[in-house]
Amino acid sequence: MIKIGFTLINHFTPGTNVNRELPLMLDQVRAGRDAGLHSLWLGQHYLMGEVPYFAYTPLMARLIPETGNMVVGPCIQLLPLHNPVAVAEEAATLDVLSGGRYVLGVGLGYRPEECDAFGIGWKERAARMTEGVEVIRQLWAEEAVDHQGRFYKVDGLGTSLKPVQDPGPPIWIAAVAEPAIKRAARIGDGWVILVTVSYSELQKQIPMYLRTVKEAGRPVPPEIPITRELHIADQNASAWDECRDGLNRKYGIYNSLGLNSSEGASTSIEEFAQDRFFVGDKEAIKDEILRYNEGLGVNHFIMRIQWPGHDHDTTMKCLRRLGEIVAEIN
Repeated sequence: MIKIGFTLINHFTPGTNVNRELPLMLDQVRAGRDAGLHSLWLGQHYLMGEVPYFAYTPLMARLIPETGNMVVGPCIQLLPLHNPVAVAEEAATLDVLSGGRYVLGVGLGYRPEECDAFGIGWKERAARMTEGVEVIRQLWAEEAVDHQGRFYKVDGLGTSLKPVQDPGPPIWIAAVAEPAIKRAARIGDGWVILVTVSYSELQKQIPMYLRTVKEAGRPVPPEIPITRELHIADQNASAWDECRDGLNRKYGIYNSLGLNSSEGASTSIEEFAQDRFFVGDKEAIKDEILRYNEGLGVNHFIMRIQWPGHDHDTTMKCLRRLGEIVAEIN
């Protein structure tokens, strides 16, 4: 089965009246659910300045009752910034609230300002994440945990609130660079492929990831998830005209946060989108999904279909069309 979900935007253009946004967000979640989409995801960031950003955990808890049977989770949660005890207990709670439909997606993050604010050394992120994943798994599976690590300590304590899923929700790890992809293969249950990675790059990276999984003695992951920007238009020729402004705003925000050209900040959005974004009519999008599935083995698509300032009605239409694609390809 090819699974298709979407990331709900939880950040907005400066000056947005956020009190207006929650009902629209709920409408989008229900539309995705009713369209037969498989998963719902939220991002996480801190100290975004003029960009209003809903906090991940309380927002997800509010959305879960609207999600039906959809898988839910963060794409991604900034694990190095947090004590894994807190992440483990929050994830267990959200797994219970969702009836066992939770996936914990984690990553390093890319903003030094966030590390500074949390008192985390920039070069410690990878080691913190590796140790954090270990502690989280222990807390989910064991009644009492003795862990004396470089960053975290648990002295014979545990939590009685266990996840519904045994031994716990899957942990998916976002990664771009080769060392990070190999780390995801060694310690994670899945690798989240980010939108910045092109099809041609994945032709090398996915086999490398799967080889490393095998070398680490871990089971082959049942899902290979990927994030893609998506816009589905009535006509292929008009697709870019409908979404260019919204994508320029989004990647302008990335530029303001200090991301470099590899994240699409210093080239035209159309140039960066080549072999990365899904923009076109319904048939063109369906063809791209099948190309990634048949050529790369990708089988869980996490679509980013709305951007700061992007029209709500357009997003709703896109969700319905995406549901039609789900029905046609499965």
